[in-house]
Amino acid sequence: MSVALWILAATVAGYLLGAVPFGWLVARAHGVDIMKVGSGNPGATNVKRSVGKRAGNVVFGLDFLKGAVAAGWPLLAGLPPDQLVAVQAAGLCAAILGHSFSVFLRGKGGKGVATTMGGLLALMPWVVLMGVTVWVVVFYATRYVSLASICFALVLPLGNYLLSGSGALTAIGGGLALLIIFRHRSNIQRLLNGTEHRFVREPKNGAGT
Repeated sequence: MSVALWILAATVAGYLLGAVPFGWLVARAHGVDIMKVGSGNPGATNVKRSVGKRAGNVVFGLDFLKGAVAAGWPLLAGLPPDQLVAVQAAGLCAAILGHSFSVFLRGKGGKGVATTMGGLLALMPWVVLMGVTVWVVVFYATRYVSLASICFALVLPLGNYLLSGSGALTAIGGGLALLIIFRHRSNIQRLLNGTEHRFVREPKNGAGT
């Protein structure tokens, strides 16, 4: 099969996989319409905030797997390295677009950070490790999920440039960073206005009494 057909197959499979609205499904299983509560976003953060920590973690894991599978299954095709990167990138980008603009949610969706992390684990694992480290540091320093996610996005092109020197991977990282930042544009405005939601650690039972 030609590389063009592999890219087409990865794109179609990636979009359909990414479009599966795990956040909506998990919240619905708990009797919550996630599109009508909190930020109205079906991603893991809003599920965690509106339904509970366990549900949010499940959604994050499932969304992470969407990206990992979309970018990981082309490894079985036995393609040359340059063609493999193109097919993996097509699958991952399609999965992120499917997650962000799901046909099952009438074009709505999540921000795509967990799906991006999962896919990049298969495509550029060392850069993901760097990005996740930055995410954790920024989140625990500020308690802003959105700011941590934006910083994660910025690491993608910079990390590829520093670690691999690959123009193709740096370009892919840059494109994904722009998409993540675009999807966080409302969060950026709230950060600038000082109205962004901050995750605050809940006191243990009995604390303060």
